[in-house]
Amino acid sequence: MHSSTLLIVLLGLIGLAYQFGRRRAVATAGGTRHINTLHSLPAYYGLYAALWAGIPALLLLGLWSGVQDEILIAIVKSELPPAMIEGLSPGRVGLLVNDIKNLASGTIVSGAVTPEIQAAADRYVQLKQIAGWAMWLAVMAVALGGTTFAWSRTRPQMRARNRVESIFMVILVVFSSIAILTTLGIVLSVLFESLRFFQAVSPLEFFLGTLWSPQTALRADQVGASGAFGAVPLFTGTLMVSAIAMLVAVPIGLMSAIYLSEYAPRRVRALAKPALEVLAGIPTVVYGFFAALTVAPFVRDLGMSLGLDVASESALAAGLVMGIMIIPFVSSLSEDVINAVPQAMRDGSYALGATQSETIRRVIIPAALPGIVGGILLAVSRAIGETMIVVMAAGLAANLTANPLDSVTTVTVQIVTLLTGDQEFDSPKTMAAFALGLTLFAVTLTLNVIALQIVRKYREQYE
Repeated sequence: MHSSTLLIVLLGLIGLAYQFGRRRAVATAGGTRHINTLHSLPAYYGLYAALWAGIPALLLLGLWSGVQDEILIAIVKSELPPAMIEGLSPGRVGLLVNDIKNLASGTIVSGAVTPEIQAAADRYVQLKQIAGWAMWLAVMAVALGGTTFAWSRTRPQMRARNRVESIFMVILVVFSSIAILTTLGIVLSVLFESLRFFQAVSPLEFFLGTLWSPQTALRADQVGASGAFGAVPLFTGTLMVSAIAMLVAVPIGLMSAIYLSEYAPRRVRALAKPALEVLAGIPTVVYGFFAALTVAPFVRDLGMSLGLDVASESALAAGLVMGIMIIPFVSSLSEDVINAVPQAMRDGSYALGATQSETIRRVIIPAALPGIVGGILLAVSRAIGETMIVVMAAGLAANLTANPLDSVTTVTVQIVTLLTGDQEFDSPKTMAAFALGLTLFAVTLTLNVIALQIVRKYREQYE
């Protein structure tokens, strides 16, 4: 039996529990004519029964699904012949377990199928069937038990609404805590790995070094793998590409916002704004293809026609396409802020004899400037964290240069490069990705905090 089928059946049982609880409340009150004797509406009694039927059963289903495979594998491993796994490394044991699971599911195994492996696969299938039926019985028993318990507690004087609201409050707190703890777990995991990296590489070398070559020697006699972890070329490349992107996105996005909010007719605005925001829904890999196949060759050919030496993968091409991608962020946020400026400020400016353009320049833009600046900072953090466009259009060369026509690399590109393929997470080369990620996280978090502080500090002055 599949877990998805059990989930569907369980949802149906939760619906039935709701109906039973609701009808039980009406029946204990003496019928629909005496429904006013109930402390709460009948729907709350139904929700109370549905929650008792669903929450414990869903928790059991999730816990069972999470630990079932680990327990079954442990049982199968304990029943294997000792000579079969004796002397094997943990990696080889894991490969053996994968072969057993693949054979049980009917897929290809990595080696020859011995009688012992076949017997283990058959045993795994048998245990999985037993565990599936046991899960069905346990989950359904818990759901029916919860329904019965709620049924027995349903009385006219029971405060069903208070209990249901308390349960929902607990659910909201749990889910909010999951989001917060997930963020905390991400930060701590990156932080701990970064600290391991800085134990092997000096922070001064990482933050101030100008040579990036994260190749570490695997053997003592290996040549050309001494390793250099100076991240300054990555930081400068990231700033250059982001600066080019913002030079494209900020003027176009801001002018678009001003036109849509102040000049465009209603019909034009209704068509232009969704069309502009479509740019935000295009996958970044599509932008990367566009940059690599269209913009980069165009920039190179244009530079060559002007007698300039342009790299096939340049920071200019990546920055231009990234700027196009960020335009909706700037325009949408700026338009919302401009529309939030009170109409009374416009009317007062017109009453003093100012033209529409003067009103925009001297009243509306200064009033909306904090929100516009906050939106621009959020767009900057989006540009700094962009990956696919830079991977496909800017190159991998860690060049310390201020020439936008040269090939550069960024922090996100190097994170992808360092973590591509099979890696061992105990070498400075791999752990450098976590140090770069922590630096990127700190920068983007700082920009977001600054943007929120600016908006929060000056928002009330124009409401």
